[in-house]
Amino acid sequence: MMRIGFQRVARLVHHKALQRNPHLLPGLHQASAFGSSTDSLVARFCPENTDLKDYALPNASWNPDMLSLYQEFLEKTKSDRWIKLPSFKSNREHIQGLKLPSGLVAASDKQDWRIFTRCIQLEGQGYEYVIFFHPSEKKSVCLFQPGPYLEGAPGFAHGGSLAAMMDETFSKTAYLAGEGLFTLSLNIRFKNLIPVGSLAVLDIQVEKIEDQKLYMSCIAQSRDKQTVYAKSSGVFLQLQLEEEPSQQQ
Repeated sequence: MMRIGFQRVARLVHHKALQRNPHLLPGLHQASAFGSSTDSLVARFCPENTDLKDYALPNASWNPDMLSLYQEFLEKTKSDRWIKLPSFKSNREHIQGLKLPSGLVAASDKQDWRIFTRCIQLEGQGYEYVIFFHPSEKKSVCLFQPGPYLEGAPGFAHGGSLAAMMDETFSKTAYLAGEGLFTLSLNIRFKNLIPVGSLAVLDIQVEKIEDQKLYMSCIAQSRDKQTVYAKSSGVFLQLQLEEEPSQQQ
């Protein structure tokens, strides 16, 4: 029932968006279908001045492969337009100043919102990861180290933890590449098990943006690319976000 309800909401929002702008063109453009440039999306998503804790920073649990590849990508941020994405405890903190269409706002009095992949607070026990995004090429790389709380088969990460990590990286890429917000479909083919505490490298590509949908692919593999853990594809829905009124005049 929940799935059916979401599909109806997605179709409704999609239909309303088409009514507002019936001439959306497919293809990859620096400006998204709703007119927000990739640079402005990244700037909102990665605030320069913030007191929020960034969970995508090295800690004592990171293994040598994770640390060294992290440093390699940090160097690429200086010369090759890669951007390290901060990871706050909730997506609400990434899109401050924006609000969803009224029909998609959930009312709740709970305050400690946490994104699923940041719900385990102990360092090294759950999801250790960092995502790097390349704006002009519309692609991302996620460095993922699963901890023992994500175990499935003894000594190996649960397949569901990898699926969640793929979905999370897809979602961040979809938002920054074209204001994609919600997963419409996610298809995964598992190839090999990931040992707990080891590094998996997720390479994500935006294949196309068409009919207000983003089509993406992902391959998760070992650092040396000799072992493929899984391959997946995902489709995300673009939604027009509404700007909150400015608090400062």
